[in-house]
Amino acid sequence: MKCRDSNLCKKEKWINDNAMKICEKINKKQAMNFEEVYTTYYCRLKNFAKEYVIYEEDAENIVQDIFFELWKQRPVFVSYMNLSGFLFFSVKNRCIDFIRRKKIEYNVIDVLQKEYLLTLQLNLESLEEFDNEIFGETDIDTIIDNAIESLPARCREIFVLKMHGYKQKKIAEKLGISVNTVENQMTIAYKKLKEYLKDYFLFFF
Repeated sequence: MKCRDSNLCKKEKWINDNAMKICEKINKKQAMNFEEVYTTYYCRLKNFAKEYVIYEEDAENIVQDIFFELWKQRPVFVSYMNLSGFLFFSVKNRCIDFIRRKKIEYNVIDVLQKEYLLTLQLNLESLEEFDNEIFGETDIDTIIDNAIESLPARCREIFVLKMHGYKQKKIAEKLGISVNTVENQMTIAYKKLKEYLKDYFLFFF
């Protein structure tokens, strides 16, 4: 069946041709395994969302929805130049949608929910004023890595072990130092990182 609108036919052909070219490029790239992406970002995205939607279950649902969409697009998600920025930006937008929806729902609920509604309002304003340029940074993970590298050697060593799941007692035994020293160094690390990453701290945990 011939296309009656020649301009429409040309447009469809252009879209199909370019889609094929994109797929060819993607197939040639070294794709990050989806499970790797999930493991790397899930907790950080959930904690970021929880800062704004308050309840952990709501944050989990938002992030799971994002990953479900990403899973459906898994042949193309590797084409994102800044995957971490894309993920956090997506969660931010989902949080805004969620809070707006909740505001409508809670407008019909009794006065006992006013405190929750006020918190949502403040968080909505905070998200709407969020600097979107942060999501366009070359690589948020690189900025975080640089922050960790800026820590004093012993402080960095303890902090990295903690990030890898070591308990304070285990770190103390491994490094031959006291638990009190470990706690002091962790306090220093958090203080320095919070200052260094003042615009990115929510992306860190």
